Amino acid sequence: MNMIPLPAGIRSRVLKGINNGAFHILEAGAQSADSNNLVLLIHGFPELAYSWRKIMLPLAAEGYHVIAPDIRGYGRSSNTDVQYSDDLRPFSTLNKIQDMLALVASLGYRTVRAVIGHDQGATLAGWCALSRPDIFKSVALMSSPFRGAPAALPFNTTNVQAAPIKQSQITEELAMLSPPRKYYQHYFATEAANNDMWQAEQGLKKFLRAYYHMKSADWSENAPFKLKDLLASEWEKLPRYYVMDLDKGMAETVLPAMPSTQEIKSCQWLPDHELDFYISEYSRTGFQGGLQGYRNNPYDKDLAIFAGRKIEVPSTFIGGEKDWGIYQTPGGLETLENELCTHYQGTHLIKNAGHWVQQEQPEETSKLLIEFITKN
Repeated sequence: MNMIPLPAGIRSRVLKGINNGAFHILEAGAQSADSNNLVLLIHGFPELAYSWRKIMLPLAAEGYHVIAPDIRGYGRSSNTDVQYSDDLRPFSTLNKIQDMLALVASLGYRTVRAVIGHDQGATLAGWCALSRPDIFKSVALMSSPFRGAPAALPFNTTNVQAAPIKQSQITEELAMLSPPRKYYQHYFATEAANNDMWQAEQGLKKFLRAYYHMKSADWSENAPFKLKDLLASEWEKLPRYYVMDLDKGMAETVLPAMPSTQEIKSCQWLPDHELDFYISEYSRTGFQGGLQGYRNNPYDKDLAIFAGRKIEVPSTFIGGEKDWGIYQTPGGLETLENELCTHYQGTHLIKNAGHWVQQEQPEETSKLLIEFITKN
């Protein structure tokens, strides 16, 4: 495996025997005497623990022991050799929570000062905080608003007939648009998605360069705004990387947004030598381990045990001002702010940042996270 191009002060190691798997982690800082200084960083898709490289040292400088794992199915952790047809049990939300619990315990911690999740990792961080507030003492959600536990279970239906539940027809409605469209998460759940990206016609490097560019503040067409409702007529306003043309895969979708040679040279937040590490890892593993998180996992039905439960620890949301991901679920951010969290401490949208906020604007991201963690 290639060496990881890490800043001095960030360490790399693999921990074995963690919930029947091995987990590669990046680490900065050290455990304090009172063992109340652990900060856990959970990456999204298609990223790695490496995506936190720019904020780990600022957090460690404040006295925190900072760890960032490659989540199961990613990078140098277990289950990267997964196939589409394999058992989805290891990728269930409850098992991923158990991964984080086992990882934290293996390091000699009984509590986590803050769990911080970005993109797909925000979902896992949200579930960690919701399900085990005794361990995860605060949570920062980044770029993707956590959608919360299932709604409260049907109540008093023995005595009063329940109103019928209206099923969403958004998939069918998107397909009827001109041109026909589809939601990217539905595409990510298909068997074709992995090879479409891994074996992209333009090559893996050009695919990832275009994908990261198109969702960043560098892409001039990213000027997000709130959508009125979950309607096809509203969703079609989203960029193609969220609501794709029905007949295209993601590699073909992002190709027109490939940045110029000059744009690549001027990209300070992701220069070629850093992108090359993502390329080396994903060329080896493919994307299926991450894509499993977008599947309709039958084992996630067990999350109904948390129906109606809210996040009761201090919480915050941080995103990029140019990030459409904040608004892809109409009303999602407002629900997080007003309903899902009982101790919400504010929303922060960072200027000149798109979806990859902790890489695009690490100084401001670090500042906000330090302020949040310190006061909690």
